[in-house]
Amino acid sequence: MPKRLLLIGGNFAPELTGIGKYNGEMIGWLANNGYDCTVITSFPHYPQWKVQSPYEKNRYWFTKEVSENNNVIVYRCPQYIPSRPSGKKRLLMDFSFAMSASVKLLQLLFTRSMDVVVVVAPPFHLGLLATLYKKLRGARFLYHIQDLQIEAARDLKMISSSFLIRSLFRMERYILRHADIVSSISDGMMKKVAEKTGRSISFFPNWVDVTLFHPLAGREQIKTEYGFAVTDKVVLYAGAIGEKQGLEAILYVAEMMQEQVHVKFLICGAGPYREQLRQHAVGLQLSNVHFRDPEPFERFNRFLNMADVHLVIQKASAGDLVMPSKLTTILAVGGLALVTANKDTSLHTLVKDNNIGIVIAAEDPNALKEGICMAIGKKQEHIAGNARQYALNYLSIDKIMSRLDQVIFTAST
Repeated sequence: MPKRLLLIGGNFAPELTGIGKYNGEMIGWLANNGYDCTVITSFPHYPQWKVQSPYEKNRYWFTKEVSENNNVIVYRCPQYIPSRPSGKKRLLMDFSFAMSASVKLLQLLFTRSMDVVVVVAPPFHLGLLATLYKKLRGARFLYHIQDLQIEAARDLKMISSSFLIRSLFRMERYILRHADIVSSISDGMMKKVAEKTGRSISFFPNWVDVTLFHPLAGREQIKTEYGFAVTDKVVLYAGAIGEKQGLEAILYVAEMMQEQVHVKFLICGAGPYREQLRQHAVGLQLSNVHFRDPEPFERFNRFLNMADVHLVIQKASAGDLVMPSKLTTILAVGGLALVTANKDTSLHTLVKDNNIGIVIAAEDPNALKEGICMAIGKKQEHIAGNARQYALNYLSIDKIMSRLDQVIFTAST
């Protein structure tokens, strides 16, 4: 008899980046490996921060999607989505989804029971819904932490009220006490969660499909498909474009390197800060900076193979809390990642110890420039080879999901 699993998460397929990407791939794998899956989620909106076609017509009410094999049912719930997210607006967005998701969960209480309920945080407080379902229907509760949301909001000054921060931490402790399994994606985050719970934390890193994303031959020729010369050195940032990510550093470095005409900076993605960043580049008269809309999924492997350097830029305060999802795909294609992470963070340790990229100090434009010059100044095939091998050894979706399946199976028996 198939195991019945309920996922509650604010992001889901067809989002191509971030948590939505991983949630969609997780359910796809489980459905192909003997699970009946039900999903409570929102309408796809990230990283554009607006509901995407063709979902915008029904975004104000609940919808239901059923897979061809009838083993995946997706319930999409309405929520407030700010076009320019701030700390308060993101709180309101998460609250609105929690309310609509609660309505759908209450309806599901009167259908067949689930064996396991999974919450992927953030939003962290969705764990309250899983706790409710566990108490009423006896399901096991797996709480998977992709991002320590409260710490990130506090450290990035998105929430300034100490009372609110303390209240959120109390809510989180309640959720962690009631979860049967707690897991996360990096050593640093696991240690921090373990300090809160006093229990062991399962390790499920962000995975990548190493068959879909892989190195290609003739990378220089691929550049011509995107308007670059074979001799150009393409420095790529591909991902969400938000105000809090410090992407202005790319423009400052591009300004310093304008005389090196063979170095081209390409910013590919969407987000509420993209137009402001583009206008900033225009104001600086940066002819070496180019912007591009998110690349279609079917061409994304080829697109990534085109770049000489891949930028993984983070704020200094995020280096031990967040494992960038874009990094796994860069490693899979054998890309040369230039990662901003300060010493004593798990991200710095991971990249440095495994020699899978170049790591530099965060929030330091001069260090970023030096890192780019180092990356393009001499051959780095050994790092690219290490990156691909690391992805094969540790980040394969089949290996990680098989371990997750075993944990779920153990928890539900």
